[in-house]
Amino acid sequence: MAQRRRIRKKKRVSPLRRAGKLAYRILVVLSAIIVVLYCAYRLASKKPTQAPEPTPEAPAGSLSPDQSEAPGRQRREGTYTFLLAASDQSSGNADTIIVASYDTEAQKVGMVSVPRDTLLESGKINAAYHKGPENLRDTVSDLLGVPIDYYVAVDVDGFVALVDELGGIEFDVPVRMSFDDPTQDLHIHYQPGLQHLTGEDVLKVARCRNNSDGPGSYPDNLYGAYPDGDIGRTRTQQQLIAAILKKALSNPQKINSYVNLFLEYVDTDLEFSEALWFAQPALGLDFSTGFASATLAGENVYYVDSRGYRWGSCYELDPEAALETVNSLINPYNAPLTAADLNIFQKP
Repeated sequence: MAQRRRIRKKKRVSPLRRAGKLAYRILVVLSAIIVVLYCAYRLASKKPTQAPEPTPEAPAGSLSPDQSEAPGRQRREGTYTFLLAASDQSSGNADTIIVASYDTEAQKVGMVSVPRDTLLESGKINAAYHKGPENLRDTVSDLLGVPIDYYVAVDVDGFVALVDELGGIEFDVPVRMSFDDPTQDLHIHYQPGLQHLTGEDVLKVARCRNNSDGPGSYPDNLYGAYPDGDIGRTRTQQQLIAAILKKALSNPQKINSYVNLFLEYVDTDLEFSEALWFAQPALGLDFSTGFASATLAGENVYYVDSRGYRWGSCYELDPEAALETVNSLINPYNAPLTAADLNIFQKP
């Protein structure tokens, strides 16, 4: 009699259970990918170094710098300083000069604008950019008594490309802007109020200093776009930078591409690994509580240097106000700076 073949019936698996197993496997794979990417990110990023304290000038009659000032003063751990600069395209002078401080542990960002016409003994500070961003960094560091760890110099094409990569920004234009310069084929026309700005728009808003719809023909028809002159423009530039940073940090998935584009279009001594390192804590920055900015206070003066060269209208800093602003926003030390640390020039 032939043996009957036993057929083992397979257990039926419910679709719900099968879907659960599939979801579990996907979760495991995704977790593994995240771990690998995180490890790669950590390996690629490098903690930045902090610049040494600016070397003090030698006292009169001495051949060596005075090393006795500010005993025990040290850099705060995790606090870094940056010079942000942009040229005015036509003359090669600096059009924007900002010193920023980022406390990665306290999640605080401070920005101080140095007006482009700030008075130095040698003339205006914006001319220091002619010898490169490194020279401007050293000049600003000496002026404010603050070591500057990194410089970031942005050109026009890079500025536009960075903002366009973000998809533009929403920005509240503070004043009416109506400027036409036939010599540069430059046309700036914006009404005050909240609006969407492309990279080209942001560049124009940042550059606008004057309106040109006064009586007469160019350049006699020019008048200030801001009631407080260039101080108002530097305030707008600070707000634009804050809006750009906020937009960039709102999309963590694209931080890598932003960093790559950033390094492609700017002149900086930041390495890719260092830029990545800064990107990680910056994702947690709360702009409503962790961001503050100011412009160095002063007044316009007419300056003729010791050679007899007429520099015209310059911006003479108020030493006491400058010291207070530096200490409150960009001082990277664990102790306040003193008036002796700053090197502010005032005309005789």
